[in-house]
Amino acid sequence: MTLENVQKLAGDLSVEMRKAVIGQDSAVELLMVALLTGGHVLLEGVPGVGKTLLVRTFSSALSLEFGRIQFTPDLMPGDVLGTNLFNFQTNRFSLTKGPIFTETLLADEINRTPPKTQAALLQAMQEGAVTIDGITHSLGTGFMVVATQNPIEQQGTYPLPEAQLDRFLFKHILEYPSEEEERTIVHTYGKSAPASQSETSEIRKVADLTRILECREALAGVELVDEIVNYIVDIVRKTREHPSLQYGASPRAANMFAVASRAYAAMLGRDFVIPDDVKFLASPILRHRLILAPGAEIEGLSVDRVIAQLLESVEAPR
Repeated sequence: MTLENVQKLAGDLSVEMRKAVIGQDSAVELLMVALLTGGHVLLEGVPGVGKTLLVRTFSSALSLEFGRIQFTPDLMPGDVLGTNLFNFQTNRFSLTKGPIFTETLLADEINRTPPKTQAALLQAMQEGAVTIDGITHSLGTGFMVVATQNPIEQQGTYPLPEAQLDRFLFKHILEYPSEEEERTIVHTYGKSAPASQSETSEIRKVADLTRILECREALAGVELVDEIVNYIVDIVRKTREHPSLQYGASPRAANMFAVASRAYAAMLGRDFVIPDDVKFLASPILRHRLILAPGAEIEGLSVDRVIAQLLESVEAPR
């Protein structure tokens, strides 16, 4: 598998997703980067901007098993992972698998469930496996979580802990569409309500697990020169020194930076990473890993603004 095949896969996915998703170009690109790197994505946006449609369209273009969990305040860990039930016919316990046993998992409104249930995803997102009654079960090499959350409702929600946020490769914020995009959305989907599965009915499957794994292996052929490595490390280390930040990014963030930059470069048809790749990925990789200092919050400073300041202060290699 060559890097040309990585670009071809990204192009095929983009064509199919554009059949249902209007706008949201950055979100589509980040989902493809996460697929190529085996990472997880957290999508944040107000109701109605197409978070669920985006994920459903993405899964429709993949020959991977798709599962969805609608997180609610009364959801328990066993409802996510599954449980061992006693079978009276065989006189032994057997595993009844929960919805987490899939390849592409939509964790819808993940911040609506209590921390105990949120924590059920920790091992799965880090190791691609879950442990039930002392026995570890693999979720397979294709396991990927795409979670959504609503930023405007606080009642009945539970903020994700930092340990879980750090397991997401990206946190992407879906903005409102442009005026022209919104006109197109109304022309396309304003014919009937409510929306149905027909939105994704014309999407063909363009990638199976074998093709995805071959593309992941091909990413090793993307060159990451010392200057770019130093650039990534400098940005991450600066987050730990910035006066407006209480906590900066971990070494895991630097590793994910490197892997994601390779995938993004390959998607664009290059076998080498450039500083612009790093700059494009900086906000989605860092925004959920940084904690503002109390004084910065009082001043109304945002994490994205701090990231912009960091990129301005760290000299990019030529």
